[in-house]
Amino acid sequence: MEIRPIRTDEDHRIALAEIEACWGAPEGTEEGDKLDVLIALVDAYEEKRWPIDLDENFDPIDVLNHAIDELGHTQAELADILGSRSRASEILSRRRALTVEMIHKVSKAWKIPADLLVRPYKIKHAA
Repeated sequence: MEIRPIRTDEDHRIALAEIEACWGAPEGTEEGDKLDVLIALVDAYEEKRWPIDLDENFDPIDVLNHAIDELGHTQAELADILGSRSRASEILSRRRALTVEMIHKVSKAWKIPADLLVRPYKIKHAA
């Protein structure tokens, strides 16, 4: 198992591909150990490269939009997670609030820490 520190965005992309290849490996196997180490390295790199300041003025909808714009997810994927296209649209346009169940589903599916999705935010009221 040859694992090196992640120092560049290219190293990061390679590590993510390796994680995907190892995903689901049984714990305690060589592949499972490799997966654990790669996940720890990726977490450390991402925390350093893209630090999240929880005091910033962003809210859960900004987090979802970031996941769609920057992390390769789509509004169609969000619709699948939430159960309908209209619900995803209402969430992203701030006409409907995220529920605890929605937060759990998105967090699990997109590997977004739930604490980023439970922050309070304003909902646009119908005129």
